[in-house]
Amino acid sequence: MSTSAPTLTRPDGSPVRVLVVDDEANITELLRMALRYEGWQVETAGTGLTAVRTAKDFAPDAVVLDMMLPDFDGMEVLRRMRAEDPTVPVLFLTARDAVEDRVAGLTAGGDDYVTKPFSLEEVVARLRALMRRTAISNDDTSSLLVVGDLTL
Repeated sequence: MSTSAPTLTRPDGSPVRVLVVDDEANITELLRMALRYEGWQVETAGTGLTAVRTAKDFAPDAVVLDMMLPDFDGMEVLRRMRAEDPTVPVLFLTARDAVEDRVAGLTAGGDDYVTKPFSLEEVVARLRALMRRTAISNDDTSSLLVVGDLTL
């Protein structure tokens, strides 16, 4: 599944962090494996409450969020996460596929919306695109200027 895209890293060079929130264990495990294959650090949560707590501690660079969770819905999770970090990119990944649901998710502050069933390659590509538009950098060193011991 690897792409030829450069590895995304945090500004300090550490792996990007993605929080996957879904109550279906098979989906969280599939996404965990695919995102780790990209070199990313992944945490998962199966409930909204766990997601909000994990987001505070983990400080993700992106969140993959299901709309339908056992305790409260993805919109409430998004609202609570945005209260802590208004800039983290959030990609809704959900079975709710009606136009009204997609519009509601994006209007509420979601940055992207993918419906189940989904393509892993597409989800990874969309996460890359979301993180490219934030403070995440890639490992492209072509923009470095090296003169002696000085690197700019």
